[in-house]
Amino acid sequence: MAQTGYVINIIEATTNIDAGRKGFAIKGKAEEGRISFEEGISLALSTFQEAQTTADPQTIILAEYTFITQEFHLCNKTDKDTINSLTLAIQSFDDAFLALKAVEDTRYDIADKTHPHNKKYRISGFPKDSFHIACGSHRARLKNILKTPGLDPIEKALLKQRLANLSSTQSAYIEKQKKALE
Repeated sequence: MAQTGYVINIIEATTNIDAGRKGFAIKGKAEEGRISFEEGISLALSTFQEAQTTADPQTIILAEYTFITQEFHLCNKTDKDTINSLTLAIQSFDDAFLALKAVEDTRYDIADKTHPHNKKYRISGFPKDSFHIACGSHRARLKNILKTPGLDPIEKALLKQRLANLSSTQSAYIEKQKKALE
């Protein structure tokens, strides 16, 4: 599937998830809400799984970025904590996209000279740049959401897939760093 297809699927999935959640709260619409919610989760899960199989950091991050951007747009504007968290996540991924572009540049080797060689600033020996920082921060965010009591099992499965995608994309990104620094 082309990147556009992933984006379209994620937008549709988040729209269904949101409609489902809102449907739960409306008397007489709970069943419709549940169906919409489950369809959204299912579409998101299959899209994230397919994105992971590409092993392409750009594709995997684009899917996650689209998901959190949609969450931001669908979020209740009075929920300041969620708005702040999603804003930070979006900004981190904006920086990750810049790092993805930079690692393709023949001059990327300068990153090895500008990042400390202390292991806390390195991932597998490579510079811990904004790509790794975005993945690490977002991983922590998703793990915190997973700790929510009463979280629906299908939503947990989606969160676990998103976590797996972050690990996969970091591994693929490290390969790009390795190639750039050879």
